[in-house]
Amino acid sequence: MQSIDLARSLFGRMRISLIGAALLVGTMLLAVNGTAQQARNWQQPGSTPKSPGMVEHAGTPTSLRELVQEAEQKNPQIAASFHAWQASRNVPKQVSALPETQLSVQQFSVGSPRPFAGYSNSDFAYIGFGGSQDIPYPGKRQLRARVAEHEADSMEAQTDSIRRTVVGNLKMVYFHLAYIQQTLSVLQKSDELLNQVQEASEARYRVGQGNQQDVLKAQLQHTKILQEIAHHHQEEGLLEAQIKQLLGRPQESADIVAETLTVRSLPYHAAELLQRAREQNPDVRSKAASIQQQETQVELAHKNFRPDFNVQYNYQHTASQFPDYYMATFGIRLPNRGRQRAELAQAREDQERARREMHAESQRVLSEVQQQYIRAKTSEERLKIYSDGLVPQSEATFRSALSAYQSNRQDFESLLSSFLDVLNLDMEYRSELVEHESALAELERLAGVNVP
Repeated sequence: MQSIDLARSLFGRMRISLIGAALLVGTMLLAVNGTAQQARNWQQPGSTPKSPGMVEHAGTPTSLRELVQEAEQKNPQIAASFHAWQASRNVPKQVSALPETQLSVQQFSVGSPRPFAGYSNSDFAYIGFGGSQDIPYPGKRQLRARVAEHEADSMEAQTDSIRRTVVGNLKMVYFHLAYIQQTLSVLQKSDELLNQVQEASEARYRVGQGNQQDVLKAQLQHTKILQEIAHHHQEEGLLEAQIKQLLGRPQESADIVAETLTVRSLPYHAAELLQRAREQNPDVRSKAASIQQQETQVELAHKNFRPDFNVQYNYQHTASQFPDYYMATFGIRLPNRGRQRAELAQAREDQERARREMHAESQRVLSEVQQQYIRAKTSEERLKIYSDGLVPQSEATFRSALSAYQSNRQDFESLLSSFLDVLNLDMEYRSELVEHESALAELERLAGVNVP
């Protein structure tokens, strides 16, 4: 949802000056040239501009697939989460190992503080060696290992979640970069044509065929379109900086050029996406692993009511005329039952918390999947309406209005209105295309599917 809101907020920055400038460009240039051929130069939605005056964005386009692979390999956030998961895999061996063995050396003197003083003239003087080992109650070490293993499983799912989030953010920014670069080309074309219009309007005014208002409007719109081009360059630079951050590239590296967006079809039904989200969503899997961890923690809390053990063995050597001593000790460490009851109560509460979090996370993910599915399918229908109905109808209407205007059968305001429809619908189509692709990217992240 955050990615979709980000795309929408960026789209909101497109100001009306783009439409006004292009409108003035098209209508005045068509009126000056007096031909309907200019109407055919406006590109179809999703097609490549073919106008000779078109200024293409410099550089070779980079496919989204290449950038995704680069992000998965070089993104520092993904790498950090991967190493955190790998570190967690070493915890089970640590917690399941026996406590450290303790070795000791003893020396006992009689009659003097000096080491070994009186060693041979007292029955009490000796030198001894010993070892001590704590032994947990059977089953405790295995339960501790299982707790750590479930935590490692949760970390693995979180690593996958971070990877998908980074890739999803990369796709969102890439789609908007493609939108900005494509509309920037339209603005650059409009600026070139506007220069011709301004010259033509000034020439008509000098010979008395035009009026000063047309000249001033052309100059004003030329300034506005230059401002819009500068705004687009700013947006392009900001988006490229975000992509380079996600890729782990230096900010001074080469510019990134996006490919032209095309419409992808969603090959999954809502029920399939919901089922895959239940099974494959990393956030849900992480919560499921947390439930298993807390269930094992409850078992361990019960087991901690059992005592632990300690074994010791000591050897003491005295003078040669006295016999050596050998001593074995077996100890039992009794648990504090009050503390263990509190530990068990905490484990049960944590278990219930994990279940509730799992339910909440599952509901959130499934709700997002359903919302993105509805958004994708609705957007797909709207794109079809644009490409098959609204856009060709608006172009036909404009061509008819232009022909009527040239024959003095229609006023100038009607011509402007029909041309405005062409421009508005073209921009709306491009914006809707980015919305559609963003919804598909969210479904790929949430459900773990791949939309070709």
